[in-house]
Amino acid sequence: MDKLDKAQDRALELLGEIGDGLRKAVPGKAIQWVETGAAIGVVKTGARVATKFVRRNPILATAAIAGAGLLWYAARRRAREAEAGPIEGSATRVEATAGSGAPRAPRKRRTEPDAG
Repeated sequence: MDKLDKAQDRALELLGEIGDGLRKAVPGKAIQWVETGAAIGVVKTGARVATKFVRRNPILATAAIAGAGLLWYAARRRAREAEAGPIEGSATRVEATAGSGAPRAPRKRRTEPDAG
């Protein structure tokens, strides 16, 4: 069993070395083209999935788009407010006073005069 584990470890090591060697041997542009091709494939697949979802659930898609728009608008508005700085103003302090301790009479309801 020990020999089998060593053989597997060695095989994985060799595969890693081969991969590193290929990355070094292939020009940078070629790897970039491969990555770009993979990215395009991912975008195409994502677009297909999104299209199927929208066709099956148009109301959910509309709600998601509207929600995203509202979030974008709120973030933009908050950024503008933060850029403008804090609101300057004045405040006055109102001191609380102790009451007389006597219970208050209930307020009388206002009644509207009869129109007739």
